[in-house]
Amino acid sequence: MSDLKQAIKQNYVKCAKDPSYFINQYCTIQHPQRGKIKFKLYPFQYDVLKEYQSHDYNIILKSRQLGISTLSAAYALWMMLFQNDKNILVIATAKDTAKNLITKVRIMYEALPAWLKTAIVENNKLSLIFKNGSQIKAIASNESAGRSEALSLLIIDEAAFIEKIDTIWTAAQQTLATGGRCLAISTPNGVGNWFHKTWQDAQDGANKFNTVKLHWTCHPERDEEWRQEQNKILGPSQAAQECDADFLSSGRSVVDPVVLEWYKEKMCCEPIEKSGFDRNLWIWGYPDYSKNYLICADVARGDGTDYSAAQVFDLEEMEQVAEYKGQLGTTEFGNFLIELATKYNDALLVVENNNIGWATLQTIIDRGYENLFYQEKNHLVVKDQFVRVIQGGRPGNIPWDAFDVDVVIDATGQSLSRSDLELHLKSGAKRVFTTKNPKNKIDRYVIPGINEETIKVSDKVISTTSSTTQVLALMIKMLDETFGLERAMMTTVHAYTADQPLADAAGIDLRRSRSAAENIIPNTLSLIHI
Repeated sequence: MSDLKQAIKQNYVKCAKDPSYFINQYCTIQHPQRGKIKFKLYPFQYDVLKEYQSHDYNIILKSRQLGISTLSAAYALWMMLFQNDKNILVIATAKDTAKNLITKVRIMYEALPAWLKTAIVENNKLSLIFKNGSQIKAIASNESAGRSEALSLLIIDEAAFIEKIDTIWTAAQQTLATGGRCLAISTPNGVGNWFHKTWQDAQDGANKFNTVKLHWTCHPERDEEWRQEQNKILGPSQAAQECDADFLSSGRSVVDPVVLEWYKEKMCCEPIEKSGFDRNLWIWGYPDYSKNYLICADVARGDGTDYSAAQVFDLEEMEQVAEYKGQLGTTEFGNFLIELATKYNDALLVVENNNIGWATLQTIIDRGYENLFYQEKNHLVVKDQFVRVIQGGRPGNIPWDAFDVDVVIDATGQSLSRSDLELHLKSGAKRVFTTKNPKNKIDRYVIPGINEETIKVSDKVISTTSSTTQVLALMIKMLDETFGLERAMMTTVHAYTADQPLADAAGIDLRRSRSAAENIIPNTLSLIHI
């Protein structure tokens, strides 16, 4: 009996020291086809566990169905069993998803031998609390998620798909400040979201996260045949997202991922110099004093949670020649921008002027930098020249006579009757042009290159017709004059427009209810006989 106790003790110590050994020897999982089976780790899962142990913050970009959520559940159970007072929180896209991870922990615990178990204080669908003070809770994502007591481990499951994850992370990271760990796990979901930005920053060394990328090929039981089968099951687009762990091929990108990848390979290159006190000014082209430059700046809070950024462009070649990304206070960033703009031939400096940006702008203004563009209340300011900006929702709301306006161009597309357009005249304008085909008779329809010579002094309300009409009229004129026309038919292929819904859903007008990214949208238009 003493030998048995000694063996159990040794095994217990071994489990406590090595989560891989504990999981591989004693954890059980629920297999969708084979029921409850032993959790036998694949080589890549051993490697992932080593990353979990070696780094406090891990961000895992993964292919689908690699068992990483299950592995994380097993890691959480190991931590709860062998360490006292551990507080673990699981955040997922929905309550059922969050509950699923707790269920995995519970199945593993229930299958353990008695000598590995500890007493349970609370056991329900969304929480599990042990007598040693360790606990795991699961919640669906919301803005208050993570605003709790100090966390030992935070697991964010499918982080790329969680709404308002930025707010959640801002709150949650405060609860990790006392030494907690974080696992942010997800398949990709396009670019620009918190998961993508955090991954990119981690690769640049700009945050605490260690990056772990798991392509579908890391699974020893998958081959090219499996990958092709996923295309059939999920469709090429969905399969690219869930199998390839590639940000560019995931999400709903307006630009073809192939184009982005080509641009990344052919056009992106290492800077020729990394300068500045923090080496965060990357330079691809040195100043050429015969050229004009533009600098666009985005101002951060300067509190260590965000980055101020500036992009320098060669206006002649329309190429980016420098970039800055760093953590500076608003005043320091203003001083830096003046130095950078002066270096690049007194570049035109455009600064985001939200509440934070105004502090940086004020620094630049106070120091007297002149080549500056910004908006101040109702004015655009360029080199100390003020241009008034007025917003009016309807014709007649703006007093054109107060500004001595002769001609108004109504390009809103909303004023389609003569009576509406005449309101501009009543407000003081001498003439009004519209870029649409009005519903009723006006003074003149004019297409440049066709009949602009017909305009009379007495014409007050004039239409330049629609873009389609202009293009078609010019084309017809050239064809008729060159070859002669008896009969013609036209089909247009249009880009995105505001009045054509971009969802595959039926509207009142079925001609305007298709996805512009995936379909040629048929539509009707009215042509003006001139």
